[in-house]
Amino acid sequence: MKESSRYKGRHLHVAINYIMDGDKTCGGKYVSAVNCQPEYAYKQMIDTKKHFGKTDKRQGYHIIISFEEGEIDADRAFELVGRFVDEYLGGEYEVVYAVHTDTEHIHGHIVFNSVSFLTGRKYRYEKGDWAKYIQPITNRLCEEYGLSTIQIEGDGTKSNEVYKEWNDYRDGRFIWSDMIRRDVDACIIQAESYDDFLKLLSEKEYEIKQNKYLAIKPKGMSRFRRCKTLGENYTDERIRARIADSILEPIHYYEETEPHIIKVKIPYHIKRAKLTGIQKKYYARLYRLGVIKQRPYSKAWMYRNEIRKMHRLQEEYLFLADREIHDIDSLHSTLDVLMEEKKEVSSTRSKFFKERNRYSKLFAVSEEMKQLLPAYESYLNGDSYFIEEYERYMLLQNELATQGYTPEEIEKLREHYRGRASEINKDAQKVSKELRICRRLMDEYTHEQQELIKESIDIDLVLEEHTKESKDRTVEMSEKTERTEKEYKGGR
Repeated sequence: MKESSRYKGRHLHVAINYIMDGDKTCGGKYVSAVNCQPEYAYKQMIDTKKHFGKTDKRQGYHIIISFEEGEIDADRAFELVGRFVDEYLGGEYEVVYAVHTDTEHIHGHIVFNSVSFLTGRKYRYEKGDWAKYIQPITNRLCEEYGLSTIQIEGDGTKSNEVYKEWNDYRDGRFIWSDMIRRDVDACIIQAESYDDFLKLLSEKEYEIKQNKYLAIKPKGMSRFRRCKTLGENYTDERIRARIADSILEPIHYYEETEPHIIKVKIPYHIKRAKLTGIQKKYYARLYRLGVIKQRPYSKAWMYRNEIRKMHRLQEEYLFLADREIHDIDSLHSTLDVLMEEKKEVSSTRSKFFKERNRYSKLFAVSEEMKQLLPAYESYLNGDSYFIEEYERYMLLQNELATQGYTPEEIEKLREHYRGRASEINKDAQKVSKELRICRRLMDEYTHEQQELIKESIDIDLVLEEHTKESKDRTVEMSEKTERTEKEYKGGR
């Protein structure tokens, strides 16, 4: 990623935001970082560049690790990508990585700083590094997980097996489609203009045709592909609009001219909330913890406990504000409300799973039919080799028909239950999280009250001891005075 004419790190900034997109990463579940925090990664990378005086030219790098369709789930892919990052980059560079699950093929994105936070040296990619370092690590990790690998020839190029012309009917055009979409997306987020977008595609060895429709062809594909066939986001008009949108500054951004001050643009219609009671205390704690922004982010490991504490306090403050909790009584009331909400969610969840389980056998039949579908279609196209699969498919189809369903209806029903399950799980997670925060606040309040009582008892003990000492001194003075008087009288 080169420097941008708008501000030098723009392409790096946009790329980080893109790979962390919640819609692509299951709400941020599959996002992580090494040597930085995901939320502040761009800021930390810029600070590193400034510290070593290397803010120009190449800003960062973007690696994509793709997997064959259906051979790995998101959790294992996330684990594998994380291991690659640790081994190849973890020792020297600030890295953000994520796994995207929004396409037919699960794939991982890795964005890292061009400057080492440890040595200040710039990363250099030399011709052949892919074959010498990158792909061997990927192959070894993939072999450990039982996944497909890419063979490497002696000259450091991918084998002809990878670049051969794939048959769309046999191997599936979705493989090409996903690869092309990712390349197009990568060029859009880096482009300063539409012409710049085409130039970036050419640098990725795409051939381009601009007639009535934009058509492109990656190296190894036999025919040109019209971009509009990739989906509604890839028409010529949408690509131009997306480039224009990516050029606009995001609402939350970092000023490169002031490295330690985070500036946020706030829409004019948003008013400041008035704080009351218990909210003020947690806001004050957040404010005092703001001093960590002044520290060098490359040494985050030295104050990770403070960062964790800041995030916890922010979570508590937002909870108090959202639930409008002003004192300990309203905190008790909120705890009761959350307990009732948890019971309701648990009841709804139980009923939902009982209802969904009634269709489990039909879902299993539908899933088997989906697996048999390619063989079924091959038989219809004249390939008698798949007669057993065809007969099994027809048997399952009749089984669904006797239950009053078509395969399409079962698939719609499955999607309905998937969506409903996701909503119920989100509700359950939200209530559990708020209940956990509420109980934590109650424990903290109880602990503070106990400390106050203890302090009060200590003060009482000190006062009592002081009073006793005063009495003892008074008695001692009285006795001394009495002895002095007797001695005086005796002398006379």
